[in-house]
Amino acid sequence: MAPRRRRTDAAPLFTVAAGAYVANVALGSAVAAKIIDTSDFRWLHHAIYIATCVASAAAFSAIVWGNPKHASRRAALALAPAAAPLAAIPYLGTHSRRHPIVALAAAPFIVAGLVCARLTTDRK
Repeated sequence: MAPRRRRTDAAPLFTVAAGAYVANVALGSAVAAKIIDTSDFRWLHHAIYIATCVASAAAFSAIVWGNPKHASRRAALALAPAAAPLAAIPYLGTHSRRHPIVALAAAPFIVAGLVCARLTTDRK
C-alpha cells in the first residue's frame, strides 16, 4: 500500500506567504517593465512586502506548533533561508540591479516551504 499523504495544518500559512510573495514580484516586475505606474500608490508594493514578511514569519512559526510535527518542521526549515534575502531587501535600494536579484533569491525557499507543507508523507 502506498504511504498516505497528509499536509500540515499550517499549509494555509505557507500558501498565503507564497501568494503574497508572488503578488509582490508581479507588481515589482510590472513597475520595472513600465506596464504599471505606481507613482500615486507606491505604498502598495511596501504593504505587500510587509504582508509577505509577516506571512512568512507566521508560516515559520509552525516549527513550534504545527501538526504533524515532522512535516511542519521540514516545511518551516525549508522556508527559513528566505528570511535572509527578505531582510536584506530594504537596505539594497530600489533602483539597483541587486534589488530584484536578492528578491528572487527568496523564491526557491518559499516554493520549497510550500511544497513541503502541501505534500508531506505521513510516516509511521
